Amino acid sequence: MTTITRNPSNAAQSSYNLIIIGGGIYGAMLTLEAARRNLRALLIEKADFGGATSYNSLRIVHGGFRYLQTLDLPRFYESVGERKWFLKTFPELVKPLSCLMPLYGKGLRRPPILLTALKLNDTLSFTRNQGIRPDRHLPPGKVIKTEAVKAIFPNVDSEELQAGAIWYDACMPDSQRLVIGALRWACSLGATALNYVEAQDLLKVNQTVSGVVAQDQLTGETHEYQGKIVVNAAGPWCRELAANFDREVPNLFYKSIAWNILFDRASLSDFALAIEPKKPNAQTYFLHPWKGRLLAGTIHNPWFKDIQANPIPDPSEISEFIDNLNFAIPGLKLSQSQILRVFSGLLPAEEPNSKELAVREVILNHETLPQGIKGLYSISGVKFTTARLVAEKTIQQIFPQLSPVDATEIAPAEAQRLQGLYDYHWYPQPELNDCSEELKDIIKNESVQHLDDLILRRTSLGDNPQRALKIAPMICKLFNWDDSKSKQEIQRLEEFYQRCGMAEWAKI
Repeated sequence: MTTITRNPSNAAQSSYNLIIIGGGIYGAMLTLEAARRNLRALLIEKADFGGATSYNSLRIVHGGFRYLQTLDLPRFYESVGERKWFLKTFPELVKPLSCLMPLYGKGLRRPPILLTALKLNDTLSFTRNQGIRPDRHLPPGKVIKTEAVKAIFPNVDSEELQAGAIWYDACMPDSQRLVIGALRWACSLGATALNYVEAQDLLKVNQTVSGVVAQDQLTGETHEYQGKIVVNAAGPWCRELAANFDREVPNLFYKSIAWNILFDRASLSDFALAIEPKKPNAQTYFLHPWKGRLLAGTIHNPWFKDIQANPIPDPSEISEFIDNLNFAIPGLKLSQSQILRVFSGLLPAEEPNSKELAVREVILNHETLPQGIKGLYSISGVKFTTARLVAEKTIQQIFPQLSPVDATEIAPAEAQRLQGLYDYHWYPQPELNDCSEELKDIIKNESVQHLDDLILRRTSLGDNPQRALKIAPMICKLFNWDDSKSKQEIQRLEEFYQRCGMAEWAKI
């Protein structure tokens, strides 16, 4: 069985073709793409895998339909191709998502314009279903009449409603399983992935990389890992790490915050809804029917504070967002008391102090800088969907002699396992009799070190915070922790929910 085995001391006894720093989706995909090319790869992550921005997305694999508005065809084709890769390669974890946009006959939201856009989208993505199993195919888009819109979305604002546009994208209900799945696949091909191991310094010989010094965050031990290539894929921390290892490179990462809110409300439709309040310069909001709950976003704002794994949006921004949703959807009556979770992370902006996201990834070879370090690379990605493609570009740049990998390959079953995925309202039997063996298997084989690793980033137990906190004491018993350790772990989980739930803005 393929496992993610954590043994920092043993890992230090080997040398690697490349060492990847950062265990988000970009680091995971770099490790996978390296391993698929028979490179010996080591990934080290200072906390848990996929615990920062990668964990906090809207759970959508965007196919690039929105890029047609600006005729950004390169980004459109990349997004279509990567959505296809996810649907084909991880069919158990990625599935089609039906989307609806109500049309009110103004601006670009006129039925003839959207019909043309949908036909263009389908024409330019005509290969989108090739090699994909039939139940993951994406149908062509269409424009529907007002009565059909109301049937799909009963709460729609019917005043001046003229039609609705339907198109199909993809979603990843349990995005954390994709990160772990990619790492399990990579490890099955010979890669090593270590969580809770923090890179502290770069090993160099005459301005040439020879490895990294890293500290095991669980034991305090320091290890040297040998490798001629080091890739800094530290997400929001990539600019800071580049400065520590070599120099400050501002355009690696200008800080901005992106966030989504999960409400304790049933979804408004089986379709994802693109909603725009009838206000000047209003933003389009996307309401994802995530596991039958209402997950809404994504909001982008500048970020002026320090880099954080789970940054908290300003309370006034949350209030404005809720007000806009209530204004756009008659009778919705959302309130702050209905907030279950805020999923928030930091993404690269186009320029300093901006909410406009960067358009393209940055792949920096530090050797190209004046007196730069040979063998050091830094990457900064823009979105979850294109993480694998950026990994491929990076590997090709570092190892141009390597042949492409098999494009028809599908992730092995162990990488797509659905263990630990429970419905939102599911509750275990007493003493976890119906799931204890399954959870023990995950703990053993997926490098689970803390309670929140299991509840939040390996399973779907954490989707429902009330359930997660209620059953946490029972789950602690699976780790064979004593009472003191169990209390610490439960407190750690409680503090996480306090940071990402109502605690910060309930005082308004």
